[in-house]
Amino acid sequence: MLTIEKGDRPLTAINVFSVAPENQARLIALLRAATESSIRHVPGFVAAALHRGIDGTKVTMYAQWRTPDDYARMRARPDASPFLDEALKIARFDPGFYEVTDVFVAASPEPRPNEP
Repeated sequence: MLTIEKGDRPLTAINVFSVAPENQARLIALLRAATESSIRHVPGFVAAALHRGIDGTKVTMYAQWRTPDDYARMRARPDASPFLDEALKIARFDPGFYEVTDVFVAASPEPRPNEP
C-alpha cells in the first residue's frame, strides 16, 4: 500500500514523462504493462501510482522502493527494459529521487451549526 511518511525510506521515485497528447494513452498502457508484468514483482518494490496530466502532455509515475539499490536492480532487469525503451520512443523521461521532508493532511472541519 502506498504510504507517505517523512524520511528517506522508502525511496520515492517520481518519474515525469513529457508526451504528445496523441501518445499519452499509449504511454500509460506501456507503463501499466511494465508495472503489472514485471516491476511490481521485483524485490524491494513497495507501491506506485500512475498519473495522467489533464492537458495530455504529461504522465507521472510516483513509486516507492525499499532502497536505492532495489530501484537500480529493477532498472537493470531485462524484462523491464523493453517497456521503457518503447516509452522513450514517444516520450521524454525526467526521473527524480526524493526524500519526504513533510507530510500534510486535511484539517478536521469545524462542526456546522446543528451538527454534533
